[in-house]
Amino acid sequence: MAEFVCKVADSSGRVYSQVEPAQSIAEARQKLSDRGLFVYQVRPRDVMGGALGQRRDHKVRPDDFLVFNQQFNTLIKAGIPILKALDLLAERAAAPRLRPVLGEVRRLVREGTTLSDALEQQGVFPKVYTTSVLAGEKSGNLSGVLEYYIAYQRVTTGLRKKLIATLIYPIILICAAGLIVTYLVSSVIPKFATLYGDLNVSLPTATRILLAVTVTYRPYLLGAVGTVVLLALAAFAWSRSENGALALERMRMRLPLVGEILTKFQFAQFCRTLSTLLAGGTPLVQAMETSGQAIRGRLVSGAITHGAKLVREGQSLHDGLASTGLVPELALEMIEVGEASGALAPMLSSVSEFYEEEVNTQLANMVALIEPAILVFMAILIAFILVALYLPMFSLSVGGQG
Repeated sequence: MAEFVCKVADSSGRVYSQVEPAQSIAEARQKLSDRGLFVYQVRPRDVMGGALGQRRDHKVRPDDFLVFNQQFNTLIKAGIPILKALDLLAERAAAPRLRPVLGEVRRLVREGTTLSDALEQQGVFPKVYTTSVLAGEKSGNLSGVLEYYIAYQRVTTGLRKKLIATLIYPIILICAAGLIVTYLVSSVIPKFATLYGDLNVSLPTATRILLAVTVTYRPYLLGAVGTVVLLALAAFAWSRSENGALALERMRMRLPLVGEILTKFQFAQFCRTLSTLLAGGTPLVQAMETSGQAIRGRLVSGAITHGAKLVREGQSLHDGLASTGLVPELALEMIEVGEASGALAPMLSSVSEFYEEEVNTQLANMVALIEPAILVFMAILIAFILVALYLPMFSLSVGGQG
C-alpha cells in the first residue's frame, strides 16, 4: 500500500500535514474527507520520505508559462475536455521543456488525480496558479479563473521586465567603471611606478598617495578586498537561514527610499495576487495564505500569514492587515471601503495598480539620481588617477625646457 503526504485542515481551521496510507490519491482523499477533514492537497510519498514531484529544481520560464495558459484556456473555451487538451499540449506545446511535464500531468489526471493536484505534484508551477486552478475546479468556472490568472501574469511579468530594464543601465555603468579602474590599478599604475623609480624624480603629493595605495600597500588593499568578499559571502550564507533572512530584510526595509520601494512593491504584489485568487473564487483565508507564500520577502510574508490567522479567527481583512504594521494607511482605507461595499477584489486590484505606479515612479526617480552620481564619482576617480600619473611627466618636461 502506498503512502501519501496530505495537507489538511480540521474543523477548527488548523492546517497541518500528515502521511496517509492508501491505494491511490482518490482513496486517500476519500479517507480524509470521511474523517471530517478539508483536503488541500495529496502527494505521493517517495522512499526518502518526501513528496514526489518536489525533486524538480527547474522552473518554467514566465513567457513559456503565459503561452501555455493562453493555449490551455483557448482549448477549454472551445469545449475540448481537459484530458484531451492536455493530450494536445503534451505533444504540441510551444515550449518543448513543458511537454514532459504536461505529459506527467496528463498521466496523473487520467489516473483520477484532480488537475490542481497533478499540477502541484510537478513542483514547477507557482502556488498561486495551482490554488487558482483548484478554485476553478470547485466553482466549475476553470476557463474564467484561467482568464483572471492570464491577466495577472501579464501585469506581473510586465512590471518585472520594466523594473529590470530600469536597473540595467546603472549596473552596466558600475561594471564598466569597475573594469576601467581595475585595469588602471593592476596594469597601468605599476608600470608608471617602475618608470618613476628608474628616473629617481621627486613626485608630487597626489602621485605619491596614488602609488602608495595601489603599489606599496597593494597586499593590504587586496586583503581588504578579500575581506569584503568573504564578509559578503558570509552574509549571503547567513541570509539563507531563517534568522539571517529576517535580520537582513529588516535592514533593507529601514534603508531610506529603498525600504519604502521594497515595501510598496511587495504589498502591490500581495494585493494583485489576492485580487486574482478572490476573483477566481478562492476563500479569503486560503487566498491570503497563498498570496503570502507568493511573496519572497519573509518579513512581509510572515506578517501576511499572521494577518490570515487573525482573519480566520473572525477579524476583517482591514483589521488583520492593520495589525502587521507594514500596510500603508491609504491602502487600509481602500481595503476597508472594498469590504464594506462588497467589491473587495476590484478594490485590491486598484490598490495594486496604484502602488505599482508609485514603485515605477520612485524607482525611475532614484535611478535618475543614481546614474549621474555614478558618472560624476567615476569621472572624478579616473581623472585623479590620470592626473596623478602624468603630473610628474609635466614636471620633467618643464624642468627639461628650463
